[in-house]
Amino acid sequence: MKERENEKKIPWPEVMALILGCFMAILDTSIVNTALPTMRASFGGNADSVEWVVTAYMLTSGVIIPVTGYLCERFGNKRIYLISLAIFTLGSVICAMATSNSFLVFARVIQAIGGGMLMPVSMSMIRMIVPREKMGMAMGIWGVSAMGAPSIGPTLGGYIVVHMGWQWIFTINLPIGLIAIILGWIVLRETPQKVGLKLDVFGFILSASACFALLLALSKGQNEGWTSLYIVSLLIFSVGTAVLFVIWETTTADPLINLKLLKNRTYCISLLSVALSNIAMYSITFLMPIYSQSIRGLTPLQSGQVTMPSALAIALMMPLSGRLFDKFGATSLCVFGFGIAGYYSYQLHTLASNTSFTDVQWILVKRSVGLGLAMMPVSTAGINTIPKQLAAQASAINNVVRQISGSFGIALITYVMMHRQIYHNAWLSETVNWSSSATVITIKNLQSTVIHHGISASSVMAHFGAEGLLSSMLQQQAYLASVNDAMFVPAILVALIAPLGFFLNKKAVEDENIKQHSRLIQPPFVKAP
Repeated sequence: MKERENEKKIPWPEVMALILGCFMAILDTSIVNTALPTMRASFGGNADSVEWVVTAYMLTSGVIIPVTGYLCERFGNKRIYLISLAIFTLGSVICAMATSNSFLVFARVIQAIGGGMLMPVSMSMIRMIVPREKMGMAMGIWGVSAMGAPSIGPTLGGYIVVHMGWQWIFTINLPIGLIAIILGWIVLRETPQKVGLKLDVFGFILSASACFALLLALSKGQNEGWTSLYIVSLLIFSVGTAVLFVIWETTTADPLINLKLLKNRTYCISLLSVALSNIAMYSITFLMPIYSQSIRGLTPLQSGQVTMPSALAIALMMPLSGRLFDKFGATSLCVFGFGIAGYYSYQLHTLASNTSFTDVQWILVKRSVGLGLAMMPVSTAGINTIPKQLAAQASAINNVVRQISGSFGIALITYVMMHRQIYHNAWLSETVNWSSSATVITIKNLQSTVIHHGISASSVMAHFGAEGLLSSMLQQQAYLASVNDAMFVPAILVALIAPLGFFLNKKAVEDENIKQHSRLIQPPFVKAP
């Protein structure tokens, strides 16, 4: 009787060990962004070269994720998790020792090999060790790291860079990584291993090539131009290799990823919801620093303080949403949560250059409450329909979707913002009548300001200075208007997700769970020693 009760309990020591490593890896994807200007000043070079510190990590982790399913099935989740932690920690130490930008990019590749595996492996292990009826609560706690770390990263990174130096962004991972490795070694149990499983080498090459090309195109599209030969070639290559990958995986005896998983309607709806919500989340994460720093003139640290309360809000809501999911299912949480998030995402398009910080913080907090309620339940509803022996492959697919959708979100929102800025600049230039009385009065007032502050004593030069100030003000207004327009995108996406919750009700999840267990052939497993 006691054994049955224990089987239905969440193994908290194991879950917390997994969360520690996962949080550290996800935090590093956003914490580095704040330090890029300091790194550029330290190493020299142009902005494009220092951006590879971020791009190299993203590309490498995107390439390594698809193979994690095979590694976990062949060698066991615990072993792969500890190896991933060790590689990530070693890569962090090498990053801290970097003396040039090229060396740092190389070190980030090493770090990303471990970091890219940590999230899918930890998600897979939670699916393996946590009872299905407690999965919502466990994934809610795990979601604190998945959703909270990207928001905390910029603030923490800004503080470390200002007070300690950029090297400490990586050095701090050493003690945390060692603690996570020791804790994982002690408390984690090894999962079953599939003896004799062969690596689908050709499938891995195809998936790695497709992910690499797509992620590179998404990260460089705005700089190179979306219609440039370079970007178009990358996109065509990505699509072509993805098609070949699908054909190959459906014909080979030992596929890298079991594509039968995509016959699961509930799981596919869950993946679509995850993709759309990830695009919406990364869009706001990208836009808010632009609003705070470029329009409001805040420092990176102050900008992070604006978004910090919303990060805490989403972290607090995750465990609550997990408990509610275990009791009521995903539908009500998805509809209600994304409804709230959609409404307050829409409110962000009204931000002005003088909106109080408190108002901005409250809008972001209310939006995060909605996201915190809905994001993990829609993901967990899909994972719950997957048999445990396929959890590693399902989590790999889930994380590939997260990686690509996050990059796509930033690319999309940048494209929208840049094009709307061009539109508003043209509209304001055509609208302003330089000979109208209002414009003349404004220029005279600005001219007086220029003379008063001693910028120019000559009335003629002051006049030209006043016209320049007015032109700059119009450009700033166009920039603000473009950011406001871009805020519509996440609002629309979040509103589209809410109705999908009706397809994730408890009955649909139960029916699909039964269907999947009968449809999928269960491979022979051997217990790990």
